[in-house]
Amino acid sequence: MTRVVVTGAAGFIGSNLIKGLNARGIVDIIAVDDLTQGDKFRNIADLQIADYVDADDFYDLFAGGSYGQVEAVFHEGACSDTMEADGKYMMRNNYTTSCQLFFACQKRGARLLYASSAATYGGSQGFREEPAFEHPLNVYGYSKLLFDQRMRRECGARFQRAMDGKTQQVVGFRYFNVYGPREQHKGRMASVAFHQFNQFRAEGRVKLFGEYGNYAPGGQMRDFVFIDDVVAVNLWFFDHPDKSGIFNLGSGRAQPFNDVATSLVNALRNQQGEPPLSLAEMLAQGLLEYIAFPDALRGKYQCYTQADLSALRGAGCDHAFADVQSGVTRYVHALAHPA
Repeated sequence: MTRVVVTGAAGFIGSNLIKGLNARGIVDIIAVDDLTQGDKFRNIADLQIADYVDADDFYDLFAGGSYGQVEAVFHEGACSDTMEADGKYMMRNNYTTSCQLFFACQKRGARLLYASSAATYGGSQGFREEPAFEHPLNVYGYSKLLFDQRMRRECGARFQRAMDGKTQQVVGFRYFNVYGPREQHKGRMASVAFHQFNQFRAEGRVKLFGEYGNYAPGGQMRDFVFIDDVVAVNLWFFDHPDKSGIFNLGSGRAQPFNDVATSLVNALRNQQGEPPLSLAEMLAQGLLEYIAFPDALRGKYQCYTQADLSALRGAGCDHAFADVQSGVTRYVHALAHPA
């Protein structure tokens, strides 16, 4: 039986990965997390796992061989709050712990598939997995970049293509703006779609940032990627143990925040049997409004992101990603009809 580990198991991406593994019949899963925020248990309550281990205990136990033969570790555990200012805490969680896990995986013969981030690009206007484009704007982005850099050194010159047979598979995924079910615990760090859904339900309207960074109101553009696509790509690499490297994991398609808002409102209108509206019609009816860009985010905000998928496609992964309209529509249905 295939045994895998998922860190950050009760988190957004971790719990969806377990769901995807369960769908394949994989249930020998060691779930690792910190449930100080107890409500996160809801994300794994409907899933099948073999054991739960607290994050404070797991890493040393794993390095010591307590869990026997592990095929792969999906490492999603991290501090993902981009507004966290405690650099010591961030580096310990996102860099030091990840390094410890990498060496333990190599010792134990386990493959490592880990969460990097598009925050490594920061204010760059290019989004290719190369040092020339890596300019993080906050300590979160730097913590993720430093581990990527460490993996490049540890895994050698062939890292982006294939391993030399002496090192276990290592894959880093630079997640762009992921949205979808099981993110309700994330508070302010939950996706735009999640916040807009709750805002519209409460107030009957959606609020977006106004003009900023030479972008029109609601016109700032991000690469929004649906969680099911993130899981699919993770599992594609799980199926291809000869593929290693750092890869962008986004849709490869930048779309404005206006697209998220209009898709969400129209999905909700559709559920009520109401016809779709254009952006102009939503503004005229007060269903969408713009607010001043917050001072706290000035100089720290990515106005544009779009994953360059050349490396992913070059590795042979031809997964087709959902656009905002289809992904948000599926998400709204899940939010409106919880299981």
